[in-house]
Amino acid sequence: MTVDELTTEGKSPADATAATGERADLLAILTKQRHFLRFTTRDLTDEQAGQRTTASELCLGGLIKHVTSVERHWVAFIQEGPVAMGDFTAMTEADWARRADEFRLLPGETLAGVLADYAEAARRTDELIATVPDLAASQPLPKAPWFEPGARWSVRRVAMHIIAETAQHAGHADIIRESLDGAKTMG
Repeated sequence: MTVDELTTEGKSPADATAATGERADLLAILTKQRHFLRFTTRDLTDEQAGQRTTASELCLGGLIKHVTSVERHWVAFIQEGPVAMGDFTAMTEADWARRADEFRLLPGETLAGVLADYAEAARRTDELIATVPDLAASQPLPKAPWFEPGARWSVRRVAMHIIAETAQHAGHADIIRESLDGAKTMG
């Protein structure tokens, strides 16, 4: 499958395309940022998608995996609350090592496979944002050093966080791709 075949830009689930107002705006912005991220992987081999091109540990396939995980975890948070994400303050070195694997394309993984997983996670996120009864409904955040103790996030705030995370990593991906072969995503 090609990146274009796996993209959801302009092809949202029926519930998502029926979204109006704020929901439609959130989904349109998220769809655009996902497109920028996926576009950085166009015409790459699995080997290229797993290649580090900068001083960081990041590779294009790993960024797709990470953003997929981000969407899945935040959707679970909306549906189940902080228990879905666990207590980050209790993570072991082994837990952190597994988390680090999100940023790499591991042996046996393919770019087509991680893009397909991303498309499925995106579909679920879009469906939830389009259909959740109340964007203002909130949950307490899980314990983590980067969250304010006792803070709560609404569905709206989670959607904005997913957009910000996707946009940030699309920028990272653009730099990695340009370093790989000179190709540019946004200019």
